[in-house]
Amino acid sequence: MKIGNLEIKGYACLAPMAGVADRAMREICILHGCSYTVGELVSAKGLSLSDRKSLEYLYRPKGDVPSAIQLFGSEPDIMATATKIACEAKPDFIDINMGCPAPKVAGNGGGSALMGDIPLAEKIVKAVVKASTVPVTVKMRAGIDDSSLNAVELAVACEYAGASAVTVHGRTKKQMYAPPVNIDIIKKVKQSVKIPVIANGDITDGKSAKEMYEKTGCDFVMVGRAACGNPFVFDEINSFFENREYTPPSLEEKLNVLVEQIKLMKEYRSQKVAMLEARKHTAWYLTGIRGAASLRRECGSINSTQDVMLLCEKALEYNKDL
Repeated sequence: MKIGNLEIKGYACLAPMAGVADRAMREICILHGCSYTVGELVSAKGLSLSDRKSLEYLYRPKGDVPSAIQLFGSEPDIMATATKIACEAKPDFIDINMGCPAPKVAGNGGGSALMGDIPLAEKIVKAVVKASTVPVTVKMRAGIDDSSLNAVELAVACEYAGASAVTVHGRTKKQMYAPPVNIDIIKKVKQSVKIPVIANGDITDGKSAKEMYEKTGCDFVMVGRAACGNPFVFDEINSFFENREYTPPSLEEKLNVLVEQIKLMKEYRSQKVAMLEARKHTAWYLTGIRGAASLRRECGSINSTQDVMLLCEKALEYNKDL
């Protein structure tokens, strides 16, 4: 797949999950075969005002794969200003968020709310494309709700405005993350535009990735929640498509990666913030093992890397005879 002149290799990328896919998680996923990453959504208004927290989101992860910055906002001129600032961080492309259903984003006219105002969405894409020194993509949903499945109309408008690719999450704004994923709408978008279409929604392994490619004709697939506590999903998908045998990591190997991710979080963020974030990531890594319920309850009291390591030791002890 090519996004503008940018060549993307591999089979699956990581979704830009706000509050989840931070720099540390992105780097871990890259180490396990992720083809490209998109950073957590950044407020265009915050960037234009030189907000410290917004500026921190511009740091690109280490790793030899493309990396994008995702912006959200509802005012074309502010989005253009933010794009110029974002381009100084040298991303490989800029992604515009038109899919986030969170009230603090959509409630202010950004994210998935833009699906309800396609003329404005088109103006935003034009403004960002004009201001950007790199290709521009757009991430959207199927529509606002089942009575307004207008991803095709929005994708066509984005292509006309200069977008180099679109990502379609096959759920509506109203659905949030509830099933099912609308495969047909992604297929219709692919049939309606000439630019690449990336499919997003319930891709959890090689088989589901293959089904998404086959049923929609999409150019690439994006993995979201399935990568939480499981960066190995990219290794598994790559092995599936390359017809290689895949050996899942042992619990010890899995927990070693968790500890490495926590160490990276501490490197990039304050101790307090890193440890608060570590609680949910640790809980995800512990999902599905013996004693998971009680171990995950203990995640709420994590305050240090040592706490994480002690919890890992306990998990290994619970599962030593498996």
